[in-house]
Amino acid sequence: MFRATLFLLSLFLLIPSAYAGQAPGRALFVSVIEKELVLSSKDNINKVIDFAGSAGIKILFVQVYRANMSWFPSKMADASPYEKCLKNVGEDPLALLIRKAHARGIEVHAWLNLLTLSKNTNAPLLKKYGPSILTRDRRPKRKLRDYEIDHQYFLEPGDLRVRRELGTMVEELLQAYPDLDGVQFDYIRYPDLHPVYGHGLMNVDRFREATGASAIRDKDPAWQDWKRAQVTDLLKGLIDKAKAIRPGIHISTTGCMSYARAYHEAFQDWPSWVESGLVEFVTVMSYPDTYEEFLKHLEDAGKRVTDLKKLKFGVPAYKLVEAPGIFIRQFDACEKAGSGGCAVFYYGSVLLSPALSDYLAPPVPPDSE
Repeated sequence: MFRATLFLLSLFLLIPSAYAGQAPGRALFVSVIEKELVLSSKDNINKVIDFAGSAGIKILFVQVYRANMSWFPSKMADASPYEKCLKNVGEDPLALLIRKAHARGIEVHAWLNLLTLSKNTNAPLLKKYGPSILTRDRRPKRKLRDYEIDHQYFLEPGDLRVRRELGTMVEELLQAYPDLDGVQFDYIRYPDLHPVYGHGLMNVDRFREATGASAIRDKDPAWQDWKRAQVTDLLKGLIDKAKAIRPGIHISTTGCMSYARAYHEAFQDWPSWVESGLVEFVTVMSYPDTYEEFLKHLEDAGKRVTDLKKLKFGVPAYKLVEAPGIFIRQFDACEKAGSGGCAVFYYGSVLLSPALSDYLAPPVPPDSE
């Protein structure tokens, strides 16, 4: 078991370096909300590969599904973003990125935002099923906007239609890209703004049928355990779909921090996914804007698993563009903690800060004569 005392002692000894080296577990998130979409041009694809190679990045988490829109050929999702990129690049952009990454020894894992539709009121899933597939609290719903949670629409993980549709999307992805190295499932959780969701009609009916309960109380342990099980069962189903097509595919998820937030509010038991071998690793989304809080998250996460190498830690470049010194201290601590690696969140933010990009990928000095 990871020992907190030894861990804390090692943290006190950490001294940030100007260049943290090229750790084997480094990863980089590549988002579709970046100023210059990577998949929109060959030049942008070449730039991210060159940066990743210089920065010692071993895994690119490339976002290809968000808000029920896809950057790969899909009939389940709105594939117009993919079609636009395909036209601009002249060939399948994700396939091109995979090919170029492999030439540099870099893995590509598809990053999928599963249970959020963001604010996409034109999502095909909403058009097909209406708001009945969205998770909800008990308050009356008269219009679509009443389902909005934290400025997003969340799908109900206990709705079997949601599981079927997301499973189809995973099948489409893996059938289209046989050389894809892995899949990272993100947003596989309930909304955690308030732990009062899960009252979608199908989920409630299934709970009552399974338990015989006539009433549901949000603080009832049986109801909370049920919601936690729905998130895990959704994940298991998606993994089964993926493994049926690609038995050797790398499967990972993201995990909320703090752990109390993940378990009691998002109903996401990510340590059990790691400990049971359900997933290969979890990328812990630890996004505080201070060095001290980041250290607390490292310690907290380390207590939850027997092997810290099965955790990667997200480091929030997007929050620290104007505070590169804090990012560098966090990243340095992460790399020295003995985890499975550090994942920069995200590429577009790094490009906004010369201090961050120079730290991760130090410029090569000109040859001296």
